Amino acid sequence: MAEEFEVPSPHEHHLEHVTEHAHESGDNFAGKIAVMTAIMATVGALFSYQAGSTESAAAMNKNNAAIKKTEAANQWNYYQAKSSRQNLAELAATIPGVDAAKYTAAAERYKSEKEDIRKAAEKLEAESKEWDELSEVKLHQHHRWAQAMTAIQIAISLAAITLLTRKNWLKRISYTAAGASVVLGTLAAMHI
Repeated sequence: MAEEFEVPSPHEHHLEHVTEHAHESGDNFAGKIAVMTAIMATVGALFSYQAGSTESAAAMNKNNAAIKKTEAANQWNYYQAKSSRQNLAELAATIPGVDAAKYTAAAERYKSEKEDIRKAAEKLEAESKEWDELSEVKLHQHHRWAQAMTAIQIAISLAAITLLTRKNWLKRISYTAAGASVVLGTLAAMHI
């Protein structure tokens, strides 16, 4: 099995260097930012997983809706074929010299069969609608997870800038973005 290699970006290398230097000199500021960045990255990984999971669920639900819609269309086509046969049987019953009772009975049979087919088609359409609605719910939830992921990525970026500039106001903004991310993640988990 091939090993995967990760190539750190230049800014990651610089952050590691700054963090090591700060740790050696007893600088608490850099250590706190590094720990918070690691926590935010972990939360971000969880949000990313949830975003992908809900997106897949939305796609599967949409696929199921399409399958049910196709099955319903097939039933409606079958219904139409039975209607055509019913109409032909009714027409044949009016032709002089033919067994009208035979064609009248056939027309009634087609009419009865059509009712069952109509019910099946309407049931499939209702199932399709249910799958569509489930897909929309999951898609909305996916968007919330994606918003949470975006906010945590912004928080991580701001934390990196904070580490380089040592600005407390940037640290507060970074933590605020992380907090917003957690709020969005909570909303996603609660299906809001």
